[in-house]
Amino acid sequence: MNKQLIPCLYLQAEKAVTGFGQRNLFGDGNVETLAKFYGDNGADELLVFDFSSADAEHDRAIGKIRDICQVSEIPVIAAGNIKRMEDVKKLIYAGCAKVVLNFSKENNIKLLEEVSRRFGKERMMISISDLREFTENQDLIETYADTVLALDTVENEIAEISQISIVLHTDENRSENVLELLGEPAVSGLCGAYVSSLENDLHTFKETCEEAGIPVNTYKSNIAWSDFKLNSDGMVPVIVQDYRTDEVLMLAYMNELAFNTTLKLGKMTYWSRSRNELWTKGLTSGHVQYVKSLTIDCDNDTILAKVEQVGAACHTGNRTCFFKPLLKKEYDDTNPLHVFQNVYDVITDRKEHPKEGSYTNYLFEKGLDKILKKCGEECSEVIIAAKNNDHNELVMEISDLLYHLTVLMVHQNVTVEDINAELEKRSLKTRLLTI
Repeated sequence: MNKQLIPCLYLQAEKAVTGFGQRNLFGDGNVETLAKFYGDNGADELLVFDFSSADAEHDRAIGKIRDICQVSEIPVIAAGNIKRMEDVKKLIYAGCAKVVLNFSKENNIKLLEEVSRRFGKERMMISISDLREFTENQDLIETYADTVLALDTVENEIAEISQISIVLHTDENRSENVLELLGEPAVSGLCGAYVSSLENDLHTFKETCEEAGIPVNTYKSNIAWSDFKLNSDGMVPVIVQDYRTDEVLMLAYMNELAFNTTLKLGKMTYWSRSRNELWTKGLTSGHVQYVKSLTIDCDNDTILAKVEQVGAACHTGNRTCFFKPLLKKEYDDTNPLHVFQNVYDVITDRKEHPKEGSYTNYLFEKGLDKILKKCGEECSEVIIAAKNNDHNELVMEISDLLYHLTVLMVHQNVTVEDINAELEKRSLKTRLLTI
């Protein structure tokens, strides 16, 4: 089984802090930015510790964890201030893959069986700080939990008496010592200082792990480079698309070194034909391309890369290299699949960067009650237009309703992805019923 690298986000007052000690602001404190960084940096999962105490603060923390889950492309594990069934339910519904019950608290020992039966053993982790917390509850933990989070160096002692997966939380920050810990047979994953650092490239560390014989999750190609059909220069062209919009960003070339470096770093790396050298996109500009998928065409001679583009793809500063029109026949090039997302993005931008005179900002300023009132009014207008059998009016009123619903979505932190996921679930259920 591959070993997991799991950064920690320590959450206090909806900001990221440095950890269990002084709890100073970590980076700029933006947890969504950090969550995205960790996913792009090669992390396998993300562990969020909630340092809240009062109920109101805890509810706000859960809301922030929901925001983290929405932007994170790796599974999120929630820990801290979990003491009731309701806490577990809120975190699971917020999008967390697992929750951690602290077994230094008697109430959580009693809670484990109940929440495990409801949400599944695979969602349950147990944190312990000494061996006694495990040995006194071993049968219960092995029956109703999937993993132990060891907050102290007791992983080997647990492994001597149990086969349960163990994630080790450690403050160790030296790479050689972290490598040694991860190499322990008892350890299935590691979290803490080293993997949470903003300075350490986990893709590179994973390469070191593999060289040391430690199995980890890395990018691997299903087809060997030797099976590619190369051009006369020993390269293949790479067409690069935005993974969300399918916008074509650029065309570049890879040789074997560039291809292997891309797999190693998780960042698009090419071979410059003009400079005759390797270049990782964004290394100097910051306009990095994080790999989402690589696909080879039917002839094995062209790669299609879907990426997350940071900033501009083109050296001119344009989003895409393809911005010079040569010829265009008049046609409607609106992509209906992207219209809703574009509207959502504009409304989000208005919320984050208010514009004087903007109706959207007026709605945000007035708050939820005003937005809900407008949604209700527009819904009534849709009904009237439909009853009047007026096609043009109905189109206008439905558009108005969808706009106000989108404002509501942004206000309540409901994303387009949330709606797509729910519709996909319903679509799948429908398809299964017809099989």
